[in-house]
Amino acid sequence: METIIKVLNKLLQGQYMGIHSYEHYIKKLSSASQLRDHFIEIQKDLKYHASLLSERIQHLEGHPETSEGLVGKMELFMSEVFDKPHDEKEILKHAIKGQNLYGIKMTEELVRDKLDTKSLQLVHKILEKQREHVDYLKAKLDSFDNQEN
Repeated sequence: METIIKVLNKLLQGQYMGIHSYEHYIKKLSSASQLRDHFIEIQKDLKYHASLLSERIQHLEGHPETSEGLVGKMELFMSEVFDKPHDEKEILKHAIKGQNLYGIKMTEELVRDKLDTKSLQLVHKILEKQREHVDYLKAKLDSFDNQEN
């Protein structure tokens, strides 16, 4: 049970990291940007996923994390200092990379053979939604590329 709670808390910290990343993107996008509205929706989904993970951890009699943790804060800081996206296309690329690498791939690695059935079902539901977000973001990026050609 302790391992399951630990894994779910790591996933929860990842959700917080995503929430804060999207907060950063949203601030960079103009209010006229169509992308901004969709990023707000993605952030809302991340907050909802965080609440689902917190609830599951509590059902397992664990204590949910309340932030992205020190490592997550450092990664966010480093990302903001060294990898500053400036326009919508760069922001899209950055968001896709974050969702794919941190959101999906690391989650799949983290949960492999470590969760009970109910927790795994929850994680699969979250991953499914994250894949939808990545598909949307990739389609938006393709439309940017097509406009340039």
